[in-house]
Amino acid sequence: MAFEFKPYTPAAEFTTQAAYFSMEFALDQALKTYSGGLGFLAGSHMRSAYELKQNLLGIGILWSFGYYDQGRNEDQTMRAEFTQKTYSFLEDTGLVFPITIHDANVYVKALYLAPNTFGTAPMFFLTTDIPENDFISRTISHHLYDADTAARVAQSILLGVGGGKLLDLLNVPVDVYHLNEGHGLPLAFYLYEKHGRQLEEVRKRLVFTTHTPELAGNEEHPMDLLAKMSFFGKVPAEEITRVAGVENDRMNYTLTALRFARLSNGVSKVHGTVANEMWGSNKGICPIIAITNAQNGTYWRDQQLHAALEANDDKALLARKRKLKKQLFDIVADQTGTLLDPEVLTVVWARRFAGYKRADLILRHFERFLSIINNSERPVQVIWAGKPYPKDYGAIGLFNDIIRKVKPLSNCAVLTGYELSLSGYMKRGSDIWLNTPRYPREASGTSGMTAAMNGSVSLSIADGWVPEFARPGENSFIIPHTDPYQPDNVKDDIEATSLLDVLENEIVPLYYDQPDKYLEVVKAAMREVEPEFESHRMATEYYQNLYNAK
Repeated sequence: MAFEFKPYTPAAEFTTQAAYFSMEFALDQALKTYSGGLGFLAGSHMRSAYELKQNLLGIGILWSFGYYDQGRNEDQTMRAEFTQKTYSFLEDTGLVFPITIHDANVYVKALYLAPNTFGTAPMFFLTTDIPENDFISRTISHHLYDADTAARVAQSILLGVGGGKLLDLLNVPVDVYHLNEGHGLPLAFYLYEKHGRQLEEVRKRLVFTTHTPELAGNEEHPMDLLAKMSFFGKVPAEEITRVAGVENDRMNYTLTALRFARLSNGVSKVHGTVANEMWGSNKGICPIIAITNAQNGTYWRDQQLHAALEANDDKALLARKRKLKKQLFDIVADQTGTLLDPEVLTVVWARRFAGYKRADLILRHFERFLSIINNSERPVQVIWAGKPYPKDYGAIGLFNDIIRKVKPLSNCAVLTGYELSLSGYMKRGSDIWLNTPRYPREASGTSGMTAAMNGSVSLSIADGWVPEFARPGENSFIIPHTDPYQPDNVKDDIEATSLLDVLENEIVPLYYDQPDKYLEVVKAAMREVEPEFESHRMATEYYQNLYNAK
């Protein structure tokens, strides 16, 4: 029986047909198609699109080995493991079609994720790991963010051209193509060729979201390499160079997307400003607005905790929070043999492991850290988790250094396997959600949103989404950031001191000496994070401010 694409009937205010292209989606623990925050964000967007009945569909890649599985060596340090994944819940569409990579046909199979499987917009996942391809072509969809440059370029062609061609084969009348980050940039050239090589025709249909002020997150490659890889399809590289305003024979994906899109957005108000500062001086770019990221409450919030909040039942809320802490601590004990106490103030640092996020900032003044956490009357417990990129040996070294440093401590632990499931346990089971990026390098940083939904109060640098939410001492705690133009080691010293000052002088006394006031902060965070930082607001703004904007 031939595959027939029949999504749900969209709501009247969301009838514009949009297609959302993303290299990663975090939809469910069972589906390994994500690495970190970009995937978490995309997953929440797909869930809210379903709940709002938006006329949106998602295009991603089915990674045969996922990102990686984070295991442990004999000494408890992390080990990257790669296991092939299979998914019974994805429907084979029967569609197999060629795209061109390196002037050769590579065959793409499309699999379908139905909306009712995980409560998402209808989604398609592309794979080249099929018998129709040779071994090298099969490996294109093996590993998310493959370390090999040519493989990464091929993955971008798979997402952009493969996704664009699939939609044409399905006869989906797409009004708006949405590139979530620059990874799928070849879509722009596919549309350019499809619409008679008229840039304005592409701009009518293409919008773009930039997620990072990190240079490493804004991919760039030599034009010669991209041309040899068939990145531009049938369009001559010389024409692309002229139309895209390429300089120095290197194409920056973000800058090119800004020139082919009619409208783009940063992912917080701070990031909107930073993105305009980064790119605004370049000729021919589209406007960059701000649409702050958000997370899906249906998926992330603990229902019993929220029921207690809505009923204004403090006793039930505290009892549920204690139980949630115990659930997290059972995982800690299972992984590390460390027994933690649900009555003790518990700080968690957990997110994608990257250097600028400074997982070790709280340890920088180590003797003072020890004196705070080992206070016999008012102790503190600290837990870390996160996945470094498997080839980022500096980040892996930092992860393992933290393990070695805190292994002798009975009130600290480092967990492996930071994926959707563990993330949920850590947000529900923590008291304080620690966020320590170097300002202004965290574009949004949404993990604190879902922590707040579950009674975990942010202790954060005022970067990304945080300045839009934070009322210090009332719904959160802020670590003052110093002059961003100072050397990193100077900033780290000053901000590590500030972090410990806030922890020792504000949070610890409030938690132990004024528990009623501390509980008011918890409840304020839970109430005030929604609806502003729940993804229904975000998904609605994408329609109002990006898809339907003229």
